[in-house]
Amino acid sequence: MTSRPDSTYRLQITSSFTLEEAATVTGYLHRLGADWAYLSPLLAATDGSGHGYDVVDHSRIDDSRGGAAGLAAFSAAARAEGLGILVDIVPNHVGVAAPRQNPWWWDVLRLGRGSAHAIAFDIDWERGHDKVRLPILGGTPAEVLARGEIVVDPSPAPDAPDGTLSYFEHVLPLAPGTGRHSDDITALLDAQHYELRHWKDQNDELNYRRFFAVTELAAVRVELPDVFAQSHEEIVRWIREGLADGIRVDHPDGLDDPEEYLERLADATGGAYTLIEKILEHGEELPPWWRTDGTTGYDALGEIDRVLIDPAGVDELTALDARLRAESGLPEAQEWHDLIHDTKRAMADGLLQSEVRRLVHDLPFGIVRAGDALAELLACFPVYRSYLPAGREHLRHAAEEAARRRPDLASAIAELEPLLADPDLPVARRFQQTSGAIMAKGVEDTAFYRHTRLGTLTEVGGDPSVTALSAPQFHTAQQRRLAAWPCSMTTLSTHDTKRSEDVRTRLAVLAEVPERWTDVLDELRGVASTGHGPLDSLLWQAAVGAWPISSDRLLAYAQKAAREASESTAWQHPDAEFEKGLAAIADAANGAAKPIIERFVGEIVGHGRSNSLSAKVLQLTGPGVPDVYQGSELWDLSLVDPDNRRPVDFAERSRMLAELDAAVAEGSLPPIDGSGAAKLLVTSRVLRLRRDHPELFTTYRPETVTGPAAAHAVAVDRGGLTVVATRLPVGLERVGGWGETTLMRSEMPSIDVLTGRHFTGGPVRLAELLEHYPVALLREVR
Repeated sequence: MTSRPDSTYRLQITSSFTLEEAATVTGYLHRLGADWAYLSPLLAATDGSGHGYDVVDHSRIDDSRGGAAGLAAFSAAARAEGLGILVDIVPNHVGVAAPRQNPWWWDVLRLGRGSAHAIAFDIDWERGHDKVRLPILGGTPAEVLARGEIVVDPSPAPDAPDGTLSYFEHVLPLAPGTGRHSDDITALLDAQHYELRHWKDQNDELNYRRFFAVTELAAVRVELPDVFAQSHEEIVRWIREGLADGIRVDHPDGLDDPEEYLERLADATGGAYTLIEKILEHGEELPPWWRTDGTTGYDALGEIDRVLIDPAGVDELTALDARLRAESGLPEAQEWHDLIHDTKRAMADGLLQSEVRRLVHDLPFGIVRAGDALAELLACFPVYRSYLPAGREHLRHAAEEAARRRPDLASAIAELEPLLADPDLPVARRFQQTSGAIMAKGVEDTAFYRHTRLGTLTEVGGDPSVTALSAPQFHTAQQRRLAAWPCSMTTLSTHDTKRSEDVRTRLAVLAEVPERWTDVLDELRGVASTGHGPLDSLLWQAAVGAWPISSDRLLAYAQKAAREASESTAWQHPDAEFEKGLAAIADAANGAAKPIIERFVGEIVGHGRSNSLSAKVLQLTGPGVPDVYQGSELWDLSLVDPDNRRPVDFAERSRMLAELDAAVAEGSLPPIDGSGAAKLLVTSRVLRLRRDHPELFTTYRPETVTGPAAAHAVAVDRGGLTVVATRLPVGLERVGGWGETTLMRSEMPSIDVLTGRHFTGGPVRLAELLEHYPVALLREVR
């Protein structure tokens, strides 16, 4: 087994697709060409969790996902097929939605600061007056008590010797010696190590650090050696015993010191292959001194998306957005960086106000208007976080920008800056953890749903102000990756992407036909509308991009998108009247609007599939370790989670691969049709090449294309394999096709891996090379 993978294939392990069931698809993964299997989190999670990121017990594998026996079975099956194993882990937080399922949290609630596990949680005990604040009530404590909604059961249990307290589905332990006073519930509550609060208090009164704004996920302090050891003992065992080969680290930016964490993890695992889920802002570089092999690949995703987008069309879509805003009585669109400043500031003042108040509490001395100034600095911070002493320039930028926007806070900002730059101060370390949460909630979970002109631009890790890349710019980015992070993952779809790769590549066509899309959108809005033009555009794009899509799936997306945008409705305060418009659009999609959608999708679907094959071949052959998200070897038209976590029919994919291999062996090539067989052909052929002939992927040299349509080709020599992909297919049609456009080549004969056709050495016309598919893989024949 190699220490670093040539490719990975992501599997979502759930109670309905367990490790034992995953073991049965390892043969298919090998035949597909995958080098390693990449598993979602395995540790025990909250009952019913579909994702596994809410770990409740670090000491064992989730029984519902297969338990220890399941991992042993999967590992044995993977080894038999020559597959390595990469496992997703969650060091930043644990699930506390069901306290009794989490032994550490349960013990802290029962014993308070006296619990042996209290040190594991980042709790501001002083602010809570020695209590953990639990915002779970549907009213004030007095109102809840008056309604008799709190029930006390003094019966002893092994984990609750003094009994329990229940509030609907919430069950909590009683502190030692307090159960006998159950006849006076008010006094009983006062005696606990937790304080029950109205759920709305989570925004500004919470006193434990959480994951983003998710109160049900409490952060753990893995910076402490004992906490690291206890929370990673089982994970390290997987590596030590050969059950896994590598680790994917979820959200390292939430940690106190990601660099130190990665050092400790590398030491514990013997330097096993390690990736981090790190979102890099445009132009930001991953710290080169970190002991990691790279990121999970959102940076590569953005580059591949953008080389397939027509920037001129984006300008016209921007004009459409302006018209929609005017017609809806909305203010003019903000410039991107102004928009995200305001959405980030809204998070600092709203959902994440508790975190800002914690920063104020951590200051070594009082500063007038400190909370306001800290919120403004967070809103102006240009990247997810700094890693002091590195990243000091980001803080300087934020201070300058914050003072420019709010000169009334200049004095407070000047006092705060040196404190926030001192890595020895708790406030500086916590500010680094908080800035990432503000960025994620303000940008990905809010601004991305307000910036609606072209959905392809608002993908995780993307910067919509950078709308497109030319082929030379794309090549430069790939050369940089090969030089700096050759083992970093690349991706097109993940469990977190807002839209799957094939939805985005279809939507990219809109930038080539903006006038036509304008007409179609007007037709669709004439059938059903929310009255909010930009949101209508987002929702109808979702319908077109994911078509065919059921009304239930579209409505689920519409509700999430509208509530995340928080303009006309929101999660905490949904507007039922406004949301009737969401339902109207979802219903119309498969009703009165269906003929309009089907006609337009029929016009663009072929171009979208051309983009999909190009994106896939560029990702799979490009520098880095390409990951294939489960099921995406065929067309995958999914929207944001949980839509993208739907079950995958592996039996169907296995059957199709066998039929494909047999047909190709007989000289029959699959058409580019709705079956997805053409995408399966591209995926399997490249993955097999990467695994069996890694020597073909050692360099990155852009190839020269000449002729009238040269700008529509991306061509590169990877070290014995020449990759050619088509970009902007509508524009290519408009210029009359490839014509005399030619790929300049050496005299070395070659074979197209996809079609089996042989080419003599020297230049080749793209009209001939790309006769069957919009992509080609020319392997030199020596």
